[in-house]
Amino acid sequence: MAQPTRAHLFARLARLGRVASTNELADELGLHRSGVRVHLERLRAAGLVSRERLPQPRGRPRYGWQIAPDALPRGEPPDAYGTLARWLARSIPPRPVRVREVERTGRELGREILRSGGISHAVQEMGRTLTALGFAPQSELKRNGRVVFTLGNCPYRSAVHENQAVVCGLHRGLTQGLLDVLEPSAKLVNFVPKDPDCAGCLIDVEGLAGQ
Repeated sequence: MAQPTRAHLFARLARLGRVASTNELADELGLHRSGVRVHLERLRAAGLVSRERLPQPRGRPRYGWQIAPDALPRGEPPDAYGTLARWLARSIPPRPVRVREVERTGRELGREILRSGGISHAVQEMGRTLTALGFAPQSELKRNGRVVFTLGNCPYRSAVHENQAVVCGLHRGLTQGLLDVLEPSAKLVNFVPKDPDCAGCLIDVEGLAGQ
């Protein structure tokens, strides 16, 4: 993503983890709304963002933007951050008691990512958040009423290679923390890690609103 403005827009949407209007993005970046709209349309044409119509009683249609569900992160973080993540993962012994501690920390982090409740469509919001975190999820509603998210990318793969039990424990806790905010009564039925190079981890949830 060589165009700086588009890179900034993509990064901002990833940080927000939700739908944002053209006006909101333009105001936050200090850019003209028409120009921002053009850049967003280019990102949409490239399959990086998706567009949805926002409620509007009258006048011109208003659109909201978010990271596309199948968009893989463009570019990797600076090497120093990846190295630090691997070192930290290696420094934590994968003993059950330590993994549980890491999972509790992950749960706290998940709650911090989504601080506000009252979300009408928890499945959609869960998908958006996982997308913003770089997991490229696909959701499937099962006949038993549960929803399964299949993750098409592992943004933590380098750290997973150092210590899968700890990193996947953190991710499991993060997932539970997201559910605590989205739907406190929801149950994480199953969390199945896979090979990080192939992705495909499964998150099986029961009781999400908006299914």
